[in-house]
Amino acid sequence: MSLLVKPCNFCNRPVAKGSGTMLAKNDGTVLWFCSAKCKKNALELKRDPRKFKWTKKYVKGGIKKN
Repeated sequence: MSLLVKPCNFCNRPVAKGSGTMLAKNDGTVLWFCSAKCKKNALELKRDPRKFKWTKKYVKGGIKKN
């Protein structure tokens, strides 16, 4: 039996079973968040996780715009 560790949808850190927040959207997608900080940045503030150094999705060289 596995421990059911899911990655956070914003910062990509692991969310252990029994912790964090799960959000089920109307279209059927399920979003997992490790903290209220990640949930607020993703949903309310609509921020890009690649621009923040504290996330694991951070891009060091910068995001290329086409």
